[in-house]
Amino acid sequence: MKEIVFATNNAHKLEEMRAIIGNKYKILSLKDIGCDVDIPETASTLEGNAEIKARYIKEHYGYDCFADDTGLEVEALNGAPGVYSARYAGEEHDSFKNMNLLLENMKSIDNRTARFRTVIALIIDDKLTMMDGIVNGEITTSAQGEKGFGYDPIFRPEGYNETFAMMSGEEKNKISHRGRATAKLIEYLNLI
Repeated sequence: MKEIVFATNNAHKLEEMRAIIGNKYKILSLKDIGCDVDIPETASTLEGNAEIKARYIKEHYGYDCFADDTGLEVEALNGAPGVYSARYAGEEHDSFKNMNLLLENMKSIDNRTARFRTVIALIIDDKLTMMDGIVNGEITTSAQGEKGFGYDPIFRPEGYNETFAMMSGEEKNKISHRGRATAKLIEYLNLI
């Protein structure tokens, strides 16, 4: 089985990615390769942050790898929180505070259209390939559901009555932004 590093410290993302990819590849975490660096995400785009993380692992550890960056883009807030989704309410990456700040900022807004977007930067043999996944939906007026993480309790995907946090992991992975980006990743990896 081929090994590839997923450049993330987010245990939830790692678990989701391993579930989506299954047995096709052995997904190594940063911990698995002895990397305890919090790779800075200093770019102003999701694409830029994903590339920074992937290049860091390739340059410092030599592994083929991929990294992602995900943002929740709210139409009425001009795409915010976007690239700042994880630190919307501050540098501590507190999902509960981020979600509550977003609900507060949306309190008097009728247009609740939003989308989740994941960008994956893949580096195999020094070649960079980018892919993305998008799921459209809306921001609910209150948190609903106990599953998932991040903004899942307040994001209802288009065509569904439940938020991501109300869905099973399997159901969410089939339609999510990360699931869609990962499907492109798997398709690409199967071609090489």
